[in-house]
Amino acid sequence: MNKEAQTYWNEYWGEQNKPTSVSTWKFGDTADRLAEQVVSGEKTATCSGHAFYELKNMPLPMINDYGVILNSEEQPVAIVKTVEVSLVPMNEVTEEFAIAEGDGTYEKWKDIHVNFFSSELQKYGLTFTEDMLLVCERFKLIDIKNRL
Repeated sequence: MNKEAQTYWNEYWGEQNKPTSVSTWKFGDTADRLAEQVVSGEKTATCSGHAFYELKNMPLPMINDYGVILNSEEQPVAIVKTVEVSLVPMNEVTEEFAIAEGDGTYEKWKDIHVNFFSSELQKYGLTFTEDMLLVCERFKLIDIKNRL
């Protein structure tokens, strides 16, 4: 966690016992747009390829984890709390979940994710498939950083 995110996290919790399970997130290749959608309440979900967690030896997100959302400049924008995590093949993601990701329609969500996952998997010598396993996460907005 960078210094700005750590300061924001500490200031938010103040003297309270703060949760220990916190990470920082910067969404995909449109971090600013997606961070603003979290702030506006339009984006309440996210997903990633399960393969990336395995390739990077990272633990899967869990319910009650917290995240500090970063913009493209890696500045903190908001704090979210994970409220649901599920493993779902991409071709079984519901329209409701896709819309909760903030992409407007299922078709737009699918196009964006097929392109993104194809490009990212290629870096590891892997090929995208329609049934690739996704880690689907829903979150609740906890705080918005004052950006005065």
